[in-house]
Amino acid sequence: MKRYAKLLLAPMILLSASCNKLLDIPETDLIAGPLALKTVSNCEQGVIGGYAALGVEMPILLNATFSDEVKKSEFYNAGTTHEWQYGTVDVGIRDNFTAMRPNYRIVDRVNRVLAALPVADSLKPADNTALRNRVKGEALFLRAFAHFEVFRYYCGPYAAGELAMPYMEVSSLDVAARITMEPYFQKLLKDITDAKALLPSSLTGDNINRATKAAASALEARIKLYMEDWAGAEAAATEYINQLPLSPIDEFVGLWKDQNTNETAFRLVRTTTLRMGSLWRGTSANANNIGTVTWMPTDKLWDMYDQANDVRFEAYLKDEPLLSSKGRPSKIIQKYAGTDYGTANENVNNAKVFRTGEMYLIRAEARAEQNRVSGANSASSDLNALRAARITGYLAEVFASKDAVIAAIMDERFKELCYEGHRFWDLKRRGLPVARRADEAPSTTAVTLPAGNFRFLLPIPNVEMQANPLMEQNPGYGD
Repeated sequence: MKRYAKLLLAPMILLSASCNKLLDIPETDLIAGPLALKTVSNCEQGVIGGYAALGVEMPILLNATFSDEVKKSEFYNAGTTHEWQYGTVDVGIRDNFTAMRPNYRIVDRVNRVLAALPVADSLKPADNTALRNRVKGEALFLRAFAHFEVFRYYCGPYAAGELAMPYMEVSSLDVAARITMEPYFQKLLKDITDAKALLPSSLTGDNINRATKAAASALEARIKLYMEDWAGAEAAATEYINQLPLSPIDEFVGLWKDQNTNETAFRLVRTTTLRMGSLWRGTSANANNIGTVTWMPTDKLWDMYDQANDVRFEAYLKDEPLLSSKGRPSKIIQKYAGTDYGTANENVNNAKVFRTGEMYLIRAEARAEQNRVSGANSASSDLNALRAARITGYLAEVFASKDAVIAAIMDERFKELCYEGHRFWDLKRRGLPVARRADEAPSTTAVTLPAGNFRFLLPIPNVEMQANPLMEQNPGYGD
């Protein structure tokens, strides 16, 4: 028996040894980690993967439906969100409006690039310093952009000691806790400062499809606006304005039809498979068959424009006779409509992430908060310059006080930046309510969201809370 046992044991030992050797052989058909990012060109593709995950459609829709930009039209299935009744297990919040997974996915992708870049091309050194610097700058820009979007969704107005979110600087599967706003914003600003030193200055060609110094200045201006760093916001917005003037008034409509790129430092290219205009209505088979209109502009917004002279009214909104002739609601949003109905490119429109109009309004608000209400280089001069570029025959307005000019700036942000993903966040950061007209609210309980209400902060989705035991839920949404 012992002899047979020895005979049986021998091949098992050999097999075990063979398996150990086989397990030590590296896989050659897997492209991952350092192998995937071993060259600077590979790293560039990695950061392009970060851009690919970047989207503005959901922030635009969120801000519109949560605020006073839209009212229900021919189809309504957004009761919990439009009526501010969402919670931690809300499917609409989880599937449509959560910022955590897509933005932290971007962060993870660019963090992998940042880790690989220092040793990329180490086996075959090449003169690729310019590309290496650009890729690093873009990765830092995207990391800051994604973290700032997460902040806007889940955090209150800036206060140094209040909770922000986790700021991920390395790719890791470990769970992470929320940190306070002061270190969070210092990390944001460091990433932007470092990015600006590396990004290209030129806005020619396809550069506006990727981050540049101007785009970094614009993001810095937004961040400092939310921080209430008024001098910093003014300086960053001025950097942008100095490179990109306001559009001539006769070219402004063409900007929204992608006939020019006036004012734009960074855009997201959209195609027939990802249509911006479909946020508001379905595509049509022909000019007389306009798809279902989901959301209409509110009369509150509609009535704010000088409809005869303000070029933004023509660019953003339309009273469509093809709809009214069939007894359908005729007031529609056409800001992202693209070309005419019934064409292959209907509802195809590139997303303008940063525009000069926004920078003028950031600078105007920053100057007002520094008590520079009127005169040269003041809040009034910026606001009047923007209006003159949008309204034919505009006569400059004189503002009597800081409060008066800030109120005017907030109204102008409503008109200039509607359907660009700012309104709900603007009301939150300024401590203002969402105030809908009673006849435009979906119910009697959804007319006003009081200033400071806990629902200005979205709930951390329950699936995220379960996956991360270190995560803290926002106030008002239970334990």
